[in-house]
Amino acid sequence: MIIGIPKEIKTLENRVSMTPGGVESLVRQGNEVLVEAGAGVGSGLTDEEFVAAGAKMVSAEDAWGAEMVIKVKEPLESEYKFLRKDQLLFTYLHLAAAESLTHALLDAGTTGVAYETVQLTDGSLPLLTPMSEVAGRMATQVGAHHLEKSQGGRGMLLGGVPGVPPAQVVVLGGGIVGTNAARIAMGMGAQVRVLDLSHKRLQFLDDIFDGRLMTVSSTEPNIRAAVQQADLVIGAVLVPGAKAPKLVTRDMLSTMKPGSVIVDVAVDQGGCVETIKATTHDNPTYVVDGVVHYGVANMPGAVPRTSTFALVNQTLPYAMRLAKDGINALKADPALALGLNTMGGTLTCPAVGEAFNLDSVTPEEALAKA
Repeated sequence: MIIGIPKEIKTLENRVSMTPGGVESLVRQGNEVLVEAGAGVGSGLTDEEFVAAGAKMVSAEDAWGAEMVIKVKEPLESEYKFLRKDQLLFTYLHLAAAESLTHALLDAGTTGVAYETVQLTDGSLPLLTPMSEVAGRMATQVGAHHLEKSQGGRGMLLGGVPGVPPAQVVVLGGGIVGTNAARIAMGMGAQVRVLDLSHKRLQFLDDIFDGRLMTVSSTEPNIRAAVQQADLVIGAVLVPGAKAPKLVTRDMLSTMKPGSVIVDVAVDQGGCVETIKATTHDNPTYVVDGVVHYGVANMPGAVPRTSTFALVNQTLPYAMRLAKDGINALKADPALALGLNTMGGTLTCPAVGEAFNLDSVTPEEALAKA
């Protein structure tokens, strides 16, 4: 198969979807790999390294012209012209927060396989996990930074100092993002509270952290009380493939401390904070009712060297299966099949259909007709 690796064009997105090592594995499998010139520079990977691994360096148009295109982030509007019916696109899509992209993929007839909805039988999301780990750890770091007075925050040190209490950190969601955010926050000395719907998950967190954080059932009154006390709120909610529920409402902001900070990692799925909107690394924050909002939708792009290698470690085996067997790889692997979001003009992710009131079928139904 001919595989294209375009350069990411989202603002300050420095990740690349394949490492030279990954390229070498694909080439050894018998594939032709076309890498857009300069695609890896942001991650410290040179064109020469890709060539040595067996890639051909090409233009963006040529990379997009491949049979399978592997990316990191969703196509932007300027890239819609590259979408085709005979194309397999393997990337993060986050369609529930991207109505125009959903229609573009359907209109083009592209087979879109989304990293974030590939799901194993135990409910885990293997291709989302590495970036969730990065984003969770970053959420605490950027939250601590924006609590500084010069960044518009309350002027607090997250861990405090002897004689002065630390910051109160509230984490909404105890999954991969939330667990990693809590781990870093506790490591920095903050007082941490995690809210989740699952009592089993709260038991797990209590066990692994030896009771050093507070676990709270995620109800509206408990959320309201928690954010009122918080210096830093981290949104870490995930409903696979669907829009995130709005847990922090606009009226709650007026009860929060002036200069407190919200970091909503769920922003690429619409966000779990009513007042959140997507921002970029070069203009990451804005203020609503005295509360600093951080809504960067590609947080791991700020640490591309770490993120690129972590991502490719997980995506490469799936990419190799798709390169070898195409659509048949989806039919053979129920977990990978759940990554199918669009095919031949049909929406195959019911959660996205619900978000935009569009007709949809399940991936199994679509693949049965393929």
